Amino acid sequence: MKSQLMLLLAVLAFFCGFFPAKAQIVNLPGEHVNVDSLKRAFADTHYYFGLYKDNYFIFGPPIGHKPDRQNTNIKFQISIAQKLTKSTLPWGTYLYLYYTQKVFWNVLENSMPMTDLNFNPGVGLAKPLFIKNRFVGKLSLQLEHESNGRDGEESRSWNKVTLGGSIMVDPNFVVYGKFWIPIIDGVNNRDILKYCGIYQVGWTIQSPNRKVSASVNLIRRAGTWNPFSHYNIILEGAYRFSTQSNQYLFAQYYNGYGEGLLAYKQHVSQFRIGIVIKPSLFSEY
Repeated sequence: MKSQLMLLLAVLAFFCGFFPAKAQIVNLPGEHVNVDSLKRAFADTHYYFGLYKDNYFIFGPPIGHKPDRQNTNIKFQISIAQKLTKSTLPWGTYLYLYYTQKVFWNVLENSMPMTDLNFNPGVGLAKPLFIKNRFVGKLSLQLEHESNGRDGEESRSWNKVTLGGSIMVDPNFVVYGKFWIPIIDGVNNRDILKYCGIYQVGWTIQSPNRKVSASVNLIRRAGTWNPFSHYNIILEGAYRFSTQSNQYLFAQYYNGYGEGLLAYKQHVSQFRIGIVIKPSLFSEY
C-alpha cells in the first residue's frame, strides 16, 4: 500500500509540472507559430528531448453500466520523444526514439492493483512540412512495438510499420491520419486488428487563445466496410488553466474496443476526467 501511494505521489508530481514539458519536436515560445524558430529548433545541433503524445492522469466510471470498484479506474499515459540525430537526414528528416506507456489502475480495489500496463516503444523518421515559409505540419514513418509485458495466456504483443501525418489547416485546426502495416507476433492476439484497428484519423480544434480545445479520433477496426460502424471513438476536451503553462483540465470519452491490450476484445464505454500536459504544437495519436 505504501509503495502504491508513493507511486501515486510521483505521478501527481509529474503532472503538476515538477518536470519541464516541451513539444514533441519543437519548443515554441509564446502562443504563435514562428517559422524561423521552428526551423532553428528542427536544425538544432543539440539532442532534443520532449513530449510526444498527451501526458494525462484521468479517473472515471463506465457509461451504461453501474459503477463499481472494478470498472471505475484511473488511466494515465506518459509519452516522450528523443531526437537521435544532430543534423538532417536525406529528404529533410530527423531520427527520433519514442516511448509511450499507458496504465490502467484500479485504485478503488483492495491493494490498488494496476490491472493493465501497455508499453509502446518506437523509432522513426519525422519530417517538418513548410510551404511558402509557413509551417503546415509534419510526416512520420515509424517502426512501433506494443505489448503488455505479460507471459502465458495473458501475453499480448504486436508490431507495426506506421505512416502518419498532421496538417495544420490553420493555427487552430489540425487534421491527422495514421496508417499501418501490422506484424502480429503474439500468439494470443492474432485477431487484434478486428479490435485495435487498421488506421486512424481525426482532428483537433482550439480557440484562438489556445485555452479551449476539442479532439475527435476515429480508429477503424478491420471487418465490414460499413462506414457507420466498426470505429473506436475517442472524444476529448481540454481547458487550459493559464496561458503561461501547458497544463489543462482534461476530459476523455472512449467508446469501442482495444482501449487496453489485456482485455482488447472487451467493449468499453468510459468517461474520465483529470489533468493533461500537452505538447506545445500539437498532440500525436
